Amino acid sequence: MTEYTKSLINTLEKNRTLTESEYLSLIDGYTPDAAKYAGELALKAKKAFYGDAVFIRGLIEISNICKNDCKYCGIRKSNRNCDRYRLTREDILSCCSHGYRLGFRTFVLQGGEDGYYTDDVLCPLINEIKSRFPDCAVTLSLGERSKESYLALYEAGADRYLLRHETATKEHYELLHPTSLSFDERMRCLFDLKEIGYQVGCGFMVGSPGQESRHLARDLKFVEEFSPQMCGIGPFIPHKDTEYSSFTAGSVELTCYLLSLIRLIKPTILLPATTALGTLRENGREMGILAGANVVMPNLSPEEAKAKYTLYNNKLTSGAESAEALETLKSRMKAIGAEIVCARGDAL
Repeated sequence: MTEYTKSLINTLEKNRTLTESEYLSLIDGYTPDAAKYAGELALKAKKAFYGDAVFIRGLIEISNICKNDCKYCGIRKSNRNCDRYRLTREDILSCCSHGYRLGFRTFVLQGGEDGYYTDDVLCPLINEIKSRFPDCAVTLSLGERSKESYLALYEAGADRYLLRHETATKEHYELLHPTSLSFDERMRCLFDLKEIGYQVGCGFMVGSPGQESRHLARDLKFVEEFSPQMCGIGPFIPHKDTEYSSFTAGSVELTCYLLSLIRLIKPTILLPATTALGTLRENGREMGILAGANVVMPNLSPEEAKAKYTLYNNKLTSGAESAEALETLKSRMKAIGAEIVCARGDAL
């Protein structure tokens, strides 16, 4: 680690802001020593607000049907090898009941952009979840919708919305997505969500096809400027049925370094140690927590659905990734000095 890299990390810790060119220098200056130093400062920053707490979210993958054709995604509409499914209202409520008994106090409804889930379907469902489990938060991750739809879902009781921006550079976004999707529209959605009052999460892939250091620098600056309550980042992992099937997966180490930098940008942010980290590295989740993450999202989906929600190759669905293995997850977190907390875990 050069003295310049160290000074930039120190400046970020102190001021919570850098120029885009300085973020670029930090990314290009990555070394294991720099990551270790940033990680130590990130842990200190996280503990100042959250202590050793790691919040759990119960992930319910409600559908792998999607109208979009994103070039990197295993559930893209043109993938004829994808075994499609859609959970019913009763399925979803059953997942919530099971999760509540296990100790989960946030439910994350995630899915492809499935036209079945209109506001008329989702609003009564959200209202019912909140009615049955009034001490729980509902997080949605259902893609791009109109502002009117976001408002209706919010008024029905949804607390949070996760919408990864994927990349904050327009030309890179256009490389990864079909022409039917627009970078400007993705940004519109994020700013609408924030204006409505959601706790908002953005996020990006690390090592995605065509990605350069300058793209990651722009991502960090975007996170700083947008100031979300949550940010989900993970390494790109190829899927066998996409045009990027032969591409190399992103770096776990670089992802953890970026987690640390995001924690320094916004110490109160909720940062998940993603499934992708655990997929690429057996201890990837632990690496993420030690780098400054403080959220994990075990899977509450029905067993037959878990294997079908394949965004990328070899996605974890069992072991500590499964909601039923909560005790295993607790012991793994305890081993690294962290503590699973069964609470809503709102951003401070």
